[in-house]
Amino acid sequence: MAQNIYPASNCRILPEANLTLPPEMTHTLYNIAIYVLSLAMQLGAFWDTKIKKGVEGRANWRNRLAAALPQNRKKTLWIHVASLGEFEQGRPVMEQIKKQHPDWHIVLTFFSPSGYELRKNYPHADTILYLPLDTPANARAFLDEVQPDLIIFVKYEFWANYLLEAQHRRIPVWLIAALFRPEQYFFQWYGAWSRRMLACFTHFFVQTQDSINLLHGIGCTKTTLAGDTRIDRVLDIAAQAPDNDIVAAFARHHRILVVGSSWEKDEDLLLTALQHPDLANLKVICAPHEPSQAHVTRLLERLGAGAVAYSATNPEQVTAYRWLIIDNVGMLNTLYRYGHWAYIGGGFGTGIHNTLEPAAFGLPVIFGPKYHKFEEAKQLIRRQGFFSVHDSNSLQETLLMLQQEPARQSARAAIQQYLRENCGGTSLILQFIQRYL
Repeated sequence: MAQNIYPASNCRILPEANLTLPPEMTHTLYNIAIYVLSLAMQLGAFWDTKIKKGVEGRANWRNRLAAALPQNRKKTLWIHVASLGEFEQGRPVMEQIKKQHPDWHIVLTFFSPSGYELRKNYPHADTILYLPLDTPANARAFLDEVQPDLIIFVKYEFWANYLLEAQHRRIPVWLIAALFRPEQYFFQWYGAWSRRMLACFTHFFVQTQDSINLLHGIGCTKTTLAGDTRIDRVLDIAAQAPDNDIVAAFARHHRILVVGSSWEKDEDLLLTALQHPDLANLKVICAPHEPSQAHVTRLLERLGAGAVAYSATNPEQVTAYRWLIIDNVGMLNTLYRYGHWAYIGGGFGTGIHNTLEPAAFGLPVIFGPKYHKFEEAKQLIRRQGFFSVHDSNSLQETLLMLQQEPARQSARAAIQQYLRENCGGTSLILQFIQRYL
């Protein structure tokens, strides 16, 4: 008998529109697209070092996975994330599981090289690797090797063959930190096959009530409002942020703007906005998104004698400068403790970077116009804790406004209230794990 790749689900599949392809045909087209993706990655590896790392990292994956997995495992948890941002959402869950169940084996997979390369030695997961491409054969082979007791996908990850194979084997699959929007294909007339992927999830832990409403509208009722687990992570970072002698000396007795993950466009706007005489006493800690030697050197040349690189100074010398350029990776999330306001880059490119890290320290946050895919940004703009700008003039006006202490304290209070309302998702998920397993 042929295997039924569409087993029963707790989600109701809406009636198909006349123009919707049969699910078997759509699945075939999906598999063809995955093979085309594989070919494109093989070709792209000749020109792009990031793609090359992904291709090389997936080579011979099954043998390396088998060698990494111990034979006698009490329980196995597989957590999959796309990249670094999703990793930060899964991280508090992994760390609490390891704390409470040190004998569980955690398998962590990444899709993107940018996440894997930075976290391939993460100590709270036992086996870390790239997710093999989502072919039916790979899905079967991967689950044969891992044999997970529970699968957790984070936020936006929907890989049809892995989901369908897990459902066929009756392995529970959870989606955590999930965020859904009405324009996603799941909720369109042509999204019938995509809804079948949602039907494979056993439970959804979502960030917003709007997401719950969307899921309930298509019959997916196994939902829990758990907020964004990154909030638990950033609050923990803020509570444990260490002292930094150089930055403390730089910041002493001054108002500080912390610029996180800046791109050249962000830096252009800041250089213009900060020329206002009423902002002359403000000092800037700037951590470029990609602190390459070329980027840091170019930025230092533009800023002139008023700027210094973190690696080239000390607590005695740093006090003479207005700009401190952070020329390393990994330090930024603890430096917000020295700030009064934050500017987060990316809003004039593909989208803003991490705004929750400065928010955890109560900093009002400013960024560019491309923030609409980030729920915390939308929420805190409405609450007037975050501020979006579109040019150097609006950036200057916002900085001048936030220099007024009542405005800064009002924004700070709005941020703290939002964090109080949305923290605790990690412990809620852990309670479910205790009951479920």
